[in-house]
Amino acid sequence: GIGGAFQYGFQISIVNSPAEYIKSFIRETWLKRHGSSPSEDKITLMWSFIVSIYSIGGLLGSLSAGYLSVRFGRKKAMLFANIPALLSATLMGLSRLCGYFEMIIAGRLFSGMCGGLGLNIHLMYAGECAPRKLRGLTAITVSTAIAIGKFAGFSLGLREVLGVDALWPILMSANAIPALIQLLTLPFFPDSPRYLLIDKKDKEGCT
Repeated sequence: GIGGAFQYGFQISIVNSPAEYIKSFIRETWLKRHGSSPSEDKITLMWSFIVSIYSIGGLLGSLSAGYLSVRFGRKKAMLFANIPALLSATLMGLSRLCGYFEMIIAGRLFSGMCGGLGLNIHLMYAGECAPRKLRGLTAITVSTAIAIGKFAGFSLGLREVLGVDALWPILMSANAIPALIQLLTLPFFPDSPRYLLIDKKDKEGCT
């Protein structure tokens, strides 16, 4: 779940803490570009884009989850979900250094794609790999991973950790850590038996 439902919960909660710092960054960037401070309405509009575009990314990720999980298998599709996660972490982490708040918007879009892919494929992959007696218990791990992700996001967002003006780009790019953990560990996991039997026609591999 570290690269699946965890990412979803993490990205939902992580954006709350640095809200005022990101708004200040938008204000400073706008002032440098145009020579005048933006109105509060414009700042609110840009902040709304940053928050809501995650849902659009989630929609795109969810719509492509079915195709990717059949075309490449559940495991490879889960690995593929880490690509937008790393892209989003890079964009959001470097946004302040580059002076483009648009990079945060693009990063949130990619993180939404990661969340949409991971949440759907995680449930599919875990359920298909679980023994029949443990299938219900395994399915619950999706909700557990979301809750742990939210808790991790809120914890990192505390002022005593990364919830300060100087560190918010690191906070926004922290989703790279679970993505890297999954990239290093998931290749050692087996493919889904259902995928091997029904999609790949590999009865021996399924057995």
